[in-house]
Amino acid sequence: MISFGTGGWRAIIGDDFTKENVRKLMFALSQRMKREEVADKSFCIGYDRRFLSREAAEWAAEVMAGEGIHVLMINREAPTPLIMFTVQYYGLDYGIAVTASHNPALYNGIKLFTRGGRDAVESVTNELGAAANEVNPDEIHSIEYKRAIAAGMVQEINPQNQYLDAIIRGVNMDAIRSRNLQIVLDPMYGVSRTSLQTILLTARCDVSVIHERHDTLFGGRLPAPNVDTLGALQAAVLQNHADIGIATDGDADRLGIIDDEGHFVHPNQILVLLYYYLLKYKNWHGPCVRNIATTHLLDRVAEAFGETCYEVPVGFKHISAAMQEHNAVIGGESSGGLTVRGHINGKDGIYAATLLVEMLSVTGKTMSQLMKEIYAEFGTAYMSEFDWPFDQEMKDHLHHLLMVEKQLPSFPIPVVATNYMDGCKVLFENGWIIARFSGTEPRLRVFCEMPTREEAERLTAVMADFLGLPMPVKMV
Repeated sequence: MISFGTGGWRAIIGDDFTKENVRKLMFALSQRMKREEVADKSFCIGYDRRFLSREAAEWAAEVMAGEGIHVLMINREAPTPLIMFTVQYYGLDYGIAVTASHNPALYNGIKLFTRGGRDAVESVTNELGAAANEVNPDEIHSIEYKRAIAAGMVQEINPQNQYLDAIIRGVNMDAIRSRNLQIVLDPMYGVSRTSLQTILLTARCDVSVIHERHDTLFGGRLPAPNVDTLGALQAAVLQNHADIGIATDGDADRLGIIDDEGHFVHPNQILVLLYYYLLKYKNWHGPCVRNIATTHLLDRVAEAFGETCYEVPVGFKHISAAMQEHNAVIGGESSGGLTVRGHINGKDGIYAATLLVEMLSVTGKTMSQLMKEIYAEFGTAYMSEFDWPFDQEMKDHLHHLLMVEKQLPSFPIPVVATNYMDGCKVLFENGWIIARFSGTEPRLRVFCEMPTREEAERLTAVMADFLGLPMPVKMV
C-alpha cells in the first residue's frame, strides 16, 4: 500500500517501495494533472543517493512520458531543497524528490511538491495515495527512459548554479569572506557536499569534509544529524580547531551543528539563534512559526521584539503555509528543518547552514557566545526527546488513552492547559510535554521542554510510566 505521512511516502525497499508502486503513484498523479488541466506543463523529478533512487526516478519519468507529460529530470543526485527550488524556478505545478530523507537505509520514498515548490498538503497526498492504490498496473503506459529522451519527452537539466546563486544573493558574502572561518562539513554520505562546499569556498572559508563518499548504507548509521550520530564531526571540529561543524541529513533539507566548543547545538537552539540574529542584528521584522513540538523559547524572543510566534501541527507544509499567511521571518521544527522569508517554501539545510556562517561573520561572536547571550536575556530551555517503536495494537491503545479518553499522568507540577492539535500536549507554567506518533516512522515520540535537563527528564519519566513504556534507551 502507498501511504503518505508528514514527510511524503516512505516505505521499506522491496516491501512497499517497489517499481510497481512507483509506477502506480506516477500514473495516479498524471491523471490528477490531466483533471486539473496542467498536464501541458513540465514535471520535475530529482533523486538522492539512496539505493534505487536513480532507478525509481527513471521509472517515474517513463510513466509521465507515457502519459504525454514532459519531464525535467535533474541529471545528478540532488538535495531536496534544490528540487523544490526547481519547481518554483520553472513555475511548475508538480514535482517529486525520490528520497526517504533521514530514514534508515532500508527505506526509500517520494516527496511531492506543488506550485511554488511547496510540500503537498495533506488533502492532496491523501487523495493521491488512495487513487494510486486503486490503479490497475495493466492500465499504465510508459516509454522506456532513453527512448523518452530521444523523443524529447524527458529533458535532463542541471539547475544547481541557479540554486546556488539564489542562496549567495541572499546572504552577506562579503562579511563571510572577511572572517576566514574554519569549517568542517559532514554530508552524512548524502547529497549536500557539492552545493554547500561550493558556497563556502566561494566565501573564502577553509573547508574540511568527512563522510562524503557515495554509500547507500550511510556508513551503517541513521542519516539524521543528531546528538547520537555526530561524534565524528565533533571530533573533527575539536581536532581542526574549527569555528563550526555542519552536518546535513540524507537529502540535505535538515541540518545539525557542532559549535566551536565541540558541543551539539540542538535544532531548537539553531532556530532561536537565527530568529534572534535576523531581528536584532539584521533589523528584520515579523513573526515566526514553529510546530507543536518545537521550543517555546521562540515565543519569548518574538514577544521581546513585539512579534508573535504561531504554532502549527507537525509537517513542514503547515509551517510554510503559516509563513506565507503571516509573512513570517522564519519557520522551523525541532527535528532540524527550517526556512527563512525570501527563500524557498520549504526547509533547506544548505541555506540554513550558510545563514549560520553569515551570523558568525557579521556578529564576530562564536555560536557558544551567542547562545549564552540569548539565555541571559530570555532564560534557559532544555528539551528532552525520547522515542519508542510501536505496533498497531500499541498504537490503538495509546491513541485511545490519550486522544479519546484524554487521560493524563499525575504530574508533580500544576497543569496550565492541554492541546490536542497534533498529539497530546500538556502545558505547565514554565514548560510543556507532548506525546505523539511520528508521521514518518512507526515510533511514539515524547518531547519535554523545561528550564533544566533534570526537570525535563523527570517529567518524561512520569509520562513514560503512565503510558506503560520502559524508560527510553535511546535519546534522539
